[in-house]
Amino acid sequence: MGEGVEVVFLGAGDAFCSRGQQQAAYALKSAQGLILLDCGATTLAALHRHEVDVGAIDAVFLSHLHGDHFGGLPFLFLEWTYQVQRRRPVEVVGPPGTAERVSTLFRTLYRDVGRKPLPFEVSYREVQPEERIAVAGALLVPFRVPHQQEELSFGVLASLGGRRIVYSGDTGWTDELIKRSDGADLFICECSFFDTVVPHHLAYVTLERASARLGCRRLILTHLGRDVLARRDTLQLELAHDGLRIRL
Repeated sequence: MGEGVEVVFLGAGDAFCSRGQQQAAYALKSAQGLILLDCGATTLAALHRHEVDVGAIDAVFLSHLHGDHFGGLPFLFLEWTYQVQRRRPVEVVGPPGTAERVSTLFRTLYRDVGRKPLPFEVSYREVQPEERIAVAGALLVPFRVPHQQEELSFGVLASLGGRRIVYSGDTGWTDELIKRSDGADLFICECSFFDTVVPHHLAYVTLERASARLGCRRLILTHLGRDVLARRDTLQLELAHDGLRIRL
């Protein structure tokens, strides 16, 4: 793979897996490496179903610590231990508290395995908004979005393979989305509702009104709730689906 990025939508659904869509996870593949943006509980199944090499994952970026965005990591740890027999390290990048939350979840789900050292190093990097992170040939810049009151939730700008990809994570409306998406090759933006407007998630009607101000080359809506999916055939903005592959 030369310059460019392949993006695989492993999970385009919300926490409820509405209409059978899997939870949040997006694979970014460039010549320099493979990065996951989020890792919902259904991610391992999605990786296998859509033929993304689990052993090739170099790093995982977590937008925030809700289960439908990080709950799949223990299953990746198992896969890497028993199926792939991984030995090289993996980086997990996320907001403050990531190491403790992921480790606790792993020990809760698999107490016997979780008490033992893994056969590969998990390097946790807990970051702050605007901190620049170089990982797997990519430059990641997380930015704060309005999703949680007490804990940090991130969107992220990922620069890799000569392309710029913005991922909103889970968020309510903020003009920061206009600023961050300007000039991006792809903006992966959450859309949990059709016309229910709340401060911590986005609605299709909000994004439709704002779409002319989003300066990205391509906008794809994801984290889709059931009322959005019920209207899929009638909506103008592009909606993701599990297994969607695009080449930038």
